[in-house]
Amino acid sequence: CLVCVVYFLFLVCISLLLHCSALPFQQRGFWDFGKDIDVRDLMMTMMKDQEEGSAFEEVSPPDHPTCPFGCVCQLRVVQCSDLGLTHVPYDIPPDTLLLDLQCNMITEIREGDFKGLTNLYALVLRNNQISRVHPRAFLPLKRMQKLYMSHNQLTSIPRNLPASLVELRIHDNHIQKVLAGTFSGMGNMHVIEMGRNPLQNSGFEPGAFTGLKLNYLRISEAKLTGVYANKLFCIPQLYRDLPESLHELHVDHNQIQAIELEDLSQYKHLQRLGLSFNHIRHIEHGVLSYLPNLRELHLDNNRLSSVPSGLPESKYLQVVYLHSNNISSIGLDDFCPTGFGMKRVFYNGISLFSNPIHYWEVQPATFRCVSERTAVQFGNYKK
Repeated sequence: CLVCVVYFLFLVCISLLLHCSALPFQQRGFWDFGKDIDVRDLMMTMMKDQEEGSAFEEVSPPDHPTCPFGCVCQLRVVQCSDLGLTHVPYDIPPDTLLLDLQCNMITEIREGDFKGLTNLYALVLRNNQISRVHPRAFLPLKRMQKLYMSHNQLTSIPRNLPASLVELRIHDNHIQKVLAGTFSGMGNMHVIEMGRNPLQNSGFEPGAFTGLKLNYLRISEAKLTGVYANKLFCIPQLYRDLPESLHELHVDHNQIQAIELEDLSQYKHLQRLGLSFNHIRHIEHGVLSYLPNLRELHLDNNRLSSVPSGLPESKYLQVVYLHSNNISSIGLDDFCPTGFGMKRVFYNGISLFSNPIHYWEVQPATFRCVSERTAVQFGNYKK
């Protein structure tokens, strides 16, 4: 019954929270975009997809149900986290939908580790010591949609990932290169999180993302420095070859020093852009005109000396983070348009604290298109 399913999932969630030495993060909003997915959310998503019949098949349970030693198996959920496992268990029930192997000591994924698990929906391998994955290891997982391999020791993205994959989280590894064709044939992929890997500009071969229709991509806390252009570091050519379908792009915690006109010209669907914690000094006039659907812009912790141009013409922009820069003055029309009919929505968040601004000199009308007074944060500037 549905009540029994919900009750069991509740018990599994409590077990995850109590026993796993590296607890999953909770992704509550844009500011948490670098954190791991909550396993509880994953379970609820799986249940919803199962109700809608998303590529699931009925698999007859074995005559003699099995469960790996020490694991908890119930209702097609196999939870084996924090057991000190050094290999994937061999006797995983063939009807498993969610396999949780996080927080173990697994060092290698072998060819036959997932044999027979043709209906697996999600595989959680985060917080292990995985450095090797056999090229054929994931071939049996023809319907897998979620793969979480963050916090391991991988030096490359595993080969032959399932074409059904929708979400891949592989951050906090040792990946240095993304080869052309890595994601070939993966037209269902919507989310890739590969932050906190030692990826340099040369680490992305041309065509690495060809064929993808991503909604979300994060390549933060890497070692990207950009390419020379007009004696300034600019967004690397990599970012000009990303899927045009992107709704969220996060390249924070890198070494970008400037954004030129053509850098973001093809991402008309972009709604959230994270550029925090870079060394940005210059944003070319007109850049934001190429992002007509932008809702959130994060430019905090950079080296900007003025408010970027184009904010008043951004019809849907609601959140602008500009704190911890070198902005010393704010003009009357830096945020709001001078005429009517331009701004479709009011701002509900503008952060300007930790800038050398004399806030008492800012004209009140500067924030005439802000939803409420508390939406603007000045704070105190301290060297």
